[in-house]
Amino acid sequence: MPELPDVEGFRRVLESCAKGRIIQRVDVRDTGVLHGVSTRQLRDAVEGRRFTEPERHGKWLLARTGGPTLMLHFGMTGELLCGHPDDTVEPHDRVLFTLARDRQLRYRDQRKLQGLWLAHDESEVAQLLERQGPDAMAVSRKEFEDALSTRRGSLKTTLTDQSVLAGLGNLLADEILWRAGLHPTSRANDLTEADSRRLYTHMRRTLRSAVAAGRVPPRDSWLTGHRDDPDPACPRCGHALRRSRMAGRGTVWCPHCQ
Repeated sequence: MPELPDVEGFRRVLESCAKGRIIQRVDVRDTGVLHGVSTRQLRDAVEGRRFTEPERHGKWLLARTGGPTLMLHFGMTGELLCGHPDDTVEPHDRVLFTLARDRQLRYRDQRKLQGLWLAHDESEVAQLLERQGPDAMAVSRKEFEDALSTRRGSLKTTLTDQSVLAGLGNLLADEILWRAGLHPTSRANDLTEADSRRLYTHMRRTLRSAVAAGRVPPRDSWLTGHRDDPDPACPRCGHALRRSRMAGRGTVWCPHCQ
C-alpha cells in the first residue's frame, strides 16, 4: 500500500517527467477512477495547460497546472509512471497524460480504491484535504505531541489515522513503534514526555530513510524486512515477533523490545 515515501516518489516522478510540460491529451481508459468529474470535464479543464511544481500532503499528490489542480490518491495499489506514448498500455493503466511525442504520465491502479479528483481552485483543494491532519514530514514536535495527547485510542490506530497525522500507513507505523520501543496497543494520551519525544524522533528518522529509498524498504535491519518471514524474528534482539490485527490492519511487534 502506498504510504508517504511512495507518494513522495510519485511526486518526484511527476516533477521530473511533467513539470513545465503542456498536457497535450488526456485518455481516460477507466472512468471508475474519476471522482466528481467526467472524462470530458477533465479534458476540458487540463488539456493545453502546463504542469507546474507538484506538491504532496500525506498520501495525496497535488498536480498543479497553474489553474485547476489534479488531486491523486493511490489507495492500496496505485502508482504513477513516466513512459513513452508508444509503450504498450497495461491492463491497469487507467488514465494517460500525453505530454510530448516522447513523454507520457500514467496513473496505474489495479484495485481502483481511490483515484483522481479535480479541484478548480484553492478552496476546492482545501475542501478535499480538510479531514487530513498535518503532514508527517512537516509536523512540528509540539503539533505532534498535542495531537497525540488528545487521543484515547491505541498508538497504532492513532498514527495511522489520517485525520491525526497524514501519510503514515501500516508498515511505517509498525516500524516507527518498534524503533521507539513502544507497544502498538499503548494509549496515545498515556505517553510520557520522553516517550513522545522519542516517538517523534524515530518517526522523523524513519521517514527520512524511507523517502530516500522511495518506499518503506524491507532491509534486514528493519522490522519491515522480517514481518513477512515464515517465522519472523526481531532483527534487534532475536525474539519471535508477534502478529495480530488492530482496526483491521495486520500488526507486527516485538514483545521483548516493545
